[in-house]
Formats: sequence, structure tokens, C-alpha cells
Amino acid sequence: MLDTDRLDELLTRLRLTAIRDQLDSLLDEASRAQMTLREALLFLAEREVARRDTRRIQMGVKLARFPCVRTLEGFDFDAQPSIDPGQIRDLATGRWIGHGQALLLLGPPGVGKTHLAVALGREAVDRGYTVLFTSGAALMAGLTKAHADGRLEEKLLQISKPKLLIIDELGYLPLEPAAAHLFFQLVSRRYERASMLITSNRPVGEWGQVFGDAVAATAILDRLLHHSQVVTIRGDSYRLRDKRRSGLLQKAAAPTPITSES
Repeated sequence: MLDTDRLDELLTRLRLTAIRDQLDSLLDEASRAQMTLREALLFLAEREVARRDTRRIQMGVKLARFPCVRTLEGFDFDAQPSIDPGQIRDLATGRWIGHGQALLLLGPPGVGKTHLAVALGREAVDRGYTVLFTSGAALMAGLTKAHADGRLEEKLLQISKPKLLIIDELGYLPLEPAAAHLFFQLVSRRYERASMLITSNRPVGEWGQVFGDAVAATAILDRLLHHSQVVTIRGDSYRLRDKRRSGLLQKAAAPTPITSES
């Protein structure tokens, strides 16, 4: 009994909680498999690492604040032939995040930009990167409020910490010129240090209109596009296509020509 208590104490001090909590069942499994001492030690270590990875991923997903659960396996690449599946699989490795690059997913509403952003963010968490997901509107509202409250530096520092910052639907609504300068500060803070994934329904050529300041937009794009990949998605909206399939929405018919009678 004393040996058991001592072992439990040592496993706790070493933070080997998976081994501690499952020790009897793990030892029984190793015995049934007739493992050698070295094999049993490897088996115990793998179980400990597996639990730590599970907990790390769960915490990373929670901190990322993803708005929904999306995976690359659940993305319909056949429905979006403009996307190269090989490029997306390469992005899923996270190498671009390790290099501090930017990724822009551009295309009209409903083509899967947010799905891909969340799925790639989840892949990044699995690979050990810290991630934060936010909408463009929420991000700019937060920066604007922090600036008004005199806490802009604190806010920028907070948003600069995650290795990957995902900004969804940037440009859905026009921004005030002051917001453009705040966003420029964020981009400058993260430039070549940490990655950004931005989805937008507006091509980069229209970002001057989005930000309400062509000069600020040029400066922002100069940094974003320096080390970046741009994926432009074309095609129909998933949501509208599903409604058409169910008969709830019909494709617009050609207008009937108007003829005049003499």
C-alpha cells in the first residue's frame, strides 16, 4: 500500500497524470500483451502524450473561439472546382504559419471561405499553433473601442499573441478611415512575425473602398501580400444551391420579351 501511495505521489509530481489515473488498466493491458519492460515503458509514455495532446487541442480550440465546427474532410471540393485541393492540403500542414505568412481567401458570399478558414484554423491547433478567430466587424469594433478608451496598445498586444489570427468577412461592410489606420497598426505589428488568414468578399483591388482610404489600403496590402498566398474562389453559393436542389429557390428565368401591338 505504501509503495502504491509513493508511486501515485511521484507520478503526480512528474505530472504523469494519464499514467497515474489509468495505471492499473494500463499495466493489465501491457501484461496481457506480454510486453517487455521497454515496450511497456513506451506504451505508458504514448498514453501520457496522447492525453496531453487531447487536452492541448481541446484548450486550443476553446481559446480560438471558432464560430462552428468545420473540417477539411467535410468540404465539398467537387462543388468548387476553382479550388486546388492539393494547395489546401499543403496549407493544412501549417508551414506557412511557421514562416509568418498571410493567407487571403477571396470570393463571393457562400462559397466556403469561412468553412476553409475554420478548418485550416483547426488544423493549425492540431499542429500546436495558437489561433484566434474573429469577424472583421468584431475586430474593428474592438480596436475602435480600445483606441477611444486609451487601451489600443494593450489591445494590439493581445491580438498579436496568437500565432495565427483569422479575420472572417473583412470588407462585408465599409470601414471608417480611422478604422483603416487601426487595422494598419495591427498588420504592421504582426508583419513577418505571426500569420493572418483573412476572408473577404471583395477583391484586393477594391480594398481602398472597403477601408475608405486608398493610401492606408495600399500600405496594408503592401505588407499582407509581401509573404502571402491568395486563394480566389469562384462559383455558386452553397446555401443557394441547396435551396435550389430542395425546390425552395428557382433559378431566375429569362425575362419575357415585351412586344408592341399595332
